[in-house]
Amino acid sequence: MYAMQPPPPPPENPDSEATGAPSLVRTYHAWKGNNVFFLQGRLIFGPDVKSIFISIFLIITPIAVFCAFVARKLLDDFPHHSGLSILIIVIVHTLFVLITLVLTSGRDPGIVPRNAYPPEPDDHPAIANMNNGQSPRPRLPRTKDVIVNGIPVKIKYCDTCMLYRPLRCSHCSVCDNCVERFDHHCPWVGQCIGLRNYRFYYIFVFSATLLCLYVHGFSWVYIKRIMDSEEISIWKAMTKTPASVALIIYTFVCVWFVGGLTVFHTYLISTNQSTYENFRYRYDRQINPYNRGIAANFKEVFCTSIPPSKNNFRSKVPKEPSDSSQRVGVQSLSPMMRKTTGNVELVGRPVYNESDEEESDYRDRLTNEELSKDSGLTDMSTDLSRTIRTEGGEGQDILFLHSLGERTSRKWDITPEVLDRVPEVGESNCAASDCSSGPSGNSTKAAALHSA
Repeated sequence: MYAMQPPPPPPENPDSEATGAPSLVRTYHAWKGNNVFFLQGRLIFGPDVKSIFISIFLIITPIAVFCAFVARKLLDDFPHHSGLSILIIVIVHTLFVLITLVLTSGRDPGIVPRNAYPPEPDDHPAIANMNNGQSPRPRLPRTKDVIVNGIPVKIKYCDTCMLYRPLRCSHCSVCDNCVERFDHHCPWVGQCIGLRNYRFYYIFVFSATLLCLYVHGFSWVYIKRIMDSEEISIWKAMTKTPASVALIIYTFVCVWFVGGLTVFHTYLISTNQSTYENFRYRYDRQINPYNRGIAANFKEVFCTSIPPSKNNFRSKVPKEPSDSSQRVGVQSLSPMMRKTTGNVELVGRPVYNESDEEESDYRDRLTNEELSKDSGLTDMSTDLSRTIRTEGGEGQDILFLHSLGERTSRKWDITPEVLDRVPEVGESNCAASDCSSGPSGNSTKAAALHSA
């Protein structure tokens, strides 16, 4: 009987990491911002995308109440079936508002792609040649001056995106992206408002204002119809249609919000400002370099083509290695690394990587402060190191310095070689102080060992 042989191992995948070929992922999977993607990267939202469902609920709910309790009652109150147009108009208008809401919140607002590496400093070529790659590169200037219509404008360097922001661009702290012509981040649409969706945002706010006025006005019309048909006062008519009263109050409150936004952004468009620029730079105190007149400003927003997105969220890019995979090479090294110097063998020394440099510097500074407070230990360690350096050679010197490097635990790694030389240390100290060998020499050795 032959023993059953184990199945052969499966063939290696040519796309595996062993072949060295980088794996490819969609851009929206490797996106470094805080955005949320739907339909495999076709729709991009901000991290507060859930707020858009609240906005949809605040739009659809009053319209449903209006259609059920107001518009339906007005179908037969107008001649030639014109009452039906009230219901059709409100439904079509509501759909238009919802479409502009999705176009505002579900598209790229004008995100500037990040740089993989910071730009090279072009103002200091001589310094870069002198350094020969050994010294750190000169620090990039935080701002640069750009002339716009004869007026100097500062552009800032973004540390997150590692680029100089284009004109009128700012970094959104919510989405963690630089956005061209950044206006603001709107929590009600769950998206930044920028170059590529500002037009739809204004249309959404303006159409929502008209929808509120439409519902508000026809709610009063229905109350007036009840007053005329039953010949009662306005208060009794309002008690007969509580839905109309609720819609009047609701739309009155909403029209102050969306209507106020419509008026404010109409002023911003007429003066060619953004909300961010209006609150930050205050162009009423200085000249606005972007203002080209009211007609040209409106034409720039509504009659120009929207630039294409600078990001292809569905394209494939190499997958970046995670931090854990980058540290596998360091963690897989055996902790029992041996380094022989002379006749001394260093065993079990820890291996540090670059991420531990700051921690080791902090430990060294802390240890130096502790040693400066303990004068007795400092004097003894100095004498002991001198003795070992002169008598033991280079190997003992390295061993003792390494033992001083592990002072955070307040213990020294004393090897048998050091213990053998402790009597010599005591004898040398006695010889230096002209003392006789004997009990005093033993006490010196005991004190040195106790201090260690």
